[in-house]
Order: sequence, then structure tokens, then C-alpha cells
Amino acid sequence: NFMNIGGYDLYSIETSRFGLDGGAMFGIIPKPIWEKEAPADDQNRITMVTRSLLLVGHGRKIIVDTGNGDKWQDKFKAIYNIDTESVNLNESLAKYNFTTDDITDVFCTHMHFDHIGGNTKLVNGKLEPVFPNATYWMQKENWDLANSPSEKDQGSFMEADWSVLSENGMIHLVDGKEPFLPEINMELSYGHTTGMMLPKIQNSSNTIVYMADLIPMAAHIPLPWVMAYDIHPVLTVQEKQEFLPKAVEENWILFFEHDPVHQACTVHFDGKHYRLKESVIISG
Repeated sequence: NFMNIGGYDLYSIETSRFGLDGGAMFGIIPKPIWEKEAPADDQNRITMVTRSLLLVGHGRKIIVDTGNGDKWQDKFKAIYNIDTESVNLNESLAKYNFTTDDITDVFCTHMHFDHIGGNTKLVNGKLEPVFPNATYWMQKENWDLANSPSEKDQGSFMEADWSVLSENGMIHLVDGKEPFLPEINMELSYGHTTGMMLPKIQNSSNTIVYMADLIPMAAHIPLPWVMAYDIHPVLTVQEKQEFLPKAVEENWILFFEHDPVHQACTVHFDGKHYRLKESVIISG
């Protein structure tokens, strides 16, 4: 079972399980409140996934974000509790009879390691593209930041996720909001990082938006639930404030990259807070 919107069949592709610090994920929200939504382990990490969206249609097979990948050394794997054994890109694609060779386009929402780590892989110690036949789309402003990050950002970007793609001429930089793939519009977001692209697919009855790190999990729907990772948390709140009323009014489906439970959901406003209305299964 899968959903079709705007001429695309939609598939939810989980690529890893991992954990990040709950305090970092929920910013100023106190732990006794956030841990009801996302229980922490003994190292204060909450359980998360990396979930890509596969769009098949218009003669293309597009994957939105690629997760953590598996280039990790044991030390990093341990810090972020990365598990690509129980769930990974290849197995998730194979479930729907696709392989990495089939992918024509990789839509990179932004260049943090848990979003584009699966862009490349190590084969006998050498970096190779995971999707050899694909064009990798990145936003120029985010590319510029990733290639000269600030002190706060540098831990989030890893050059191994794009260097070989750049050498092979596989990256297309996008400037601004102009659509570059059929029937896919996008929202640009600046609170979490510079120039994060959120793809939006619509038809007459449905709209789905890939939320990336604007709203990484259903727990992040309420306005003040904003990450400490964000470079402009106040701006994130403003962006959610502009986005959520439309999502409520038009019953948009929000697709979550990091929620371990919900692939996607619709949203309602209870008079005080925005909250999950109904969990939505895209495919499975």
C-alpha cells in the first residue's frame, strides 16, 4: 500500500535508527516535559530514525535525503547510537523492488550528516557515490555554509558526504525557490540552517510536505518545541508560525524525517497549541 500525490507514488524509506541528546533536540523545553514525548536513555539520548521519502513518477525516481549512511567509525557510531543493521537504505528500497542504481535524483534538504550521510559510501577505503546514476540537488546557500561552517555548525557537516560527488560533477546547486523537479515545489527555511529546502507535493485533494528539520518529529509541532541545534531558533518559531495555520486549514500531511513512531501526520490547533491530529502511513 502506498500513496500517490501529484503523479508520484510515495514510499517511506527508513535508513537507520540513531539517538541524539534530548536536551539538544528540544531546546528550552524542560526534560520532565519532553521526556513524556521522547524517553531518554542513560546517556540522555532519545530514539530517532532517519526516514527518506521516495517519489516514483514523471519518469524519475527521486529520494529526499539519505540519512546517516554507514561510513561511521566505531567511536562516532557509539556516540550517536547509529544502527544500520536492523534498518538500512538497501533493505528499505528492496522492500519495494528498487535499488540505489534506480535512483535518478537525490534531493538534499540540507547538508547535515544525518541527512546526507547516505549520499556516499566507503568501498575498500575509497569514497564512492551511493547513487551512481543520480543528480544530487543541493541549495547553494547551504552548500556555502557547509563548506565554510561556523564554530557552532562544524560538527554537523562532514565533507566525505559530498567531496566525491563534487569531483564527479554529480551535484547541481539550486539558487532560491525555483522548482527543479516535476510537480515539486518547495519551501525554504532559515531557522535550523541556511537555505533548508522542504519539498512540497500537491494535487487537488492532497498536499504533503517533507519537514526535514523544521519539524523533525511530531513532538516538535508545538511552536516553542525547537531544537538547540538551530542556528536561529527564534526564526524557526516564526517559520512554524507561518507554516502551521496553512497546514491546519488545508489538512496538509507533514512527513517526518526523524520520528520513530509516525511516518507522517495531519495537524490541528486546539485553541492554544498545534498538535498531531492523525497519524498517516505513506507506505508499508
